[in-house]
Amino acid sequence: MRSFIRQSVYCRRVDARCAVLSGLLFWGVACSDSGPEPSGPGGVPGAGAMVGVVVAGAPSAGGGGSGPAANEGGSAGAPGTSASGGAASVGGTAGAGNPDAEGSGEPGVRFIGRVDTSDAAGARFAWSGTGVVARFSGSELAVRMNGAQQYTVLIDGELQPKLTTTGGTDVLASGLAAGEHEVEIYRRTEANQGESQFLGFELGAGELLAPPAAPERRIEIIGDSISAGYGNEGANRSCPFSADTENHYLTYGAIAARNVEADLVTVAWSGKGVVCNYGDDPASCMDPMPIYYGRTLPNRPDSTWDFARYQPQAVVINLGTNDMSTMIDPSEQEFTSAYVDLLARVRTAYPDALILCTVGPLLNGADLTTARANIAAAVQQRVSAGDDGVQTFELAPTNDSDGYGCDSHPSLRTHEIMAEALTATLQAELGW
Repeated sequence: MRSFIRQSVYCRRVDARCAVLSGLLFWGVACSDSGPEPSGPGGVPGAGAMVGVVVAGAPSAGGGGSGPAANEGGSAGAPGTSASGGAASVGGTAGAGNPDAEGSGEPGVRFIGRVDTSDAAGARFAWSGTGVVARFSGSELAVRMNGAQQYTVLIDGELQPKLTTTGGTDVLASGLAAGEHEVEIYRRTEANQGESQFLGFELGAGELLAPPAAPERRIEIIGDSISAGYGNEGANRSCPFSADTENHYLTYGAIAARNVEADLVTVAWSGKGVVCNYGDDPASCMDPMPIYYGRTLPNRPDSTWDFARYQPQAVVINLGTNDMSTMIDPSEQEFTSAYVDLLARVRTAYPDALILCTVGPLLNGADLTTARANIAAAVQQRVSAGDDGVQTFELAPTNDSDGYGCDSHPSLRTHEIMAEALTATLQAELGW
């Protein structure tokens, strides 16, 4: 891994060249000489053009990018113009966290979640709820993304129509009032649907501003389809999985995070368990959730996340439902041992975090009793070993009157009820 001093890099069109006006170019400047001459308002060439990046250290391959210390490094971008396309666009180097870079006043974006910046063309991500936030001035905004995923978009705090990216330029807003605006984009679909790649914003005649400050409060959720939002927008329990009915922004975790004004990183994958995944296939106990927990891009075994980049005050583990889905469930010893190992990994990654362990709300009866007992046994082992920052809390089973999402998953109403329980726990334990 290479480490470089932070430099501000600017690209401006000068005699059809991309020139560095301030600092030294070390890595991945978003400028080029290709493309037709743009035409802005009134026929002015190049009104709004490609924005370079602030280099906060070269990113490590497959990771969240190197750079500032823990909870920093979420911003990227610098003003300037180039000979390409005429689109005001942002590249970036960043990971998840609470970047000090916002205080510098440098234009840029802030990524939320586990983001891999090793590709100079654009940041890649896959986990549910991962996204990008930015501030800008101007009356229009578009985004360029690779990967046919679906996203929640907010402009100045107001929900916009769902974005399904085309692989080209997707318009997010036009005709905005003059002045400053804020955009938020969060991935709705989960990791098993493939990767996203953020290629930049297009601002017309507008300009990128310094990104909004990250909140001081930070949460991580480790889970399965429940935490990813599987089917939560489905009409009833009989509909099958569809990306169109999965909305992480309306999951219990995302709602609770907004309730306590916290950033959220979700690491969740449908069907995954602690020991065994959903189903009765002989291979169902291969590659459970702990295999993927340490990855930035979950489908890439060599994509290693740097836990120092994001240090949450609270970690919620909602796993165990899929372990109880098999004809022969893991034994108490198998489940408890694997859960203790996961707790130990989380504690090593986050020495000061409160770890909240739960399961629900899909299980009931004997399966729920068994899962809760096994989780409690694992928590007690950690407490007995001296870890007093880990505990259980309960999520009530689904109430039929609250309806169901696809494949009997939690409905939007059930997610709201779960969010109330999690919010109350965070407020009681952390004073939030």
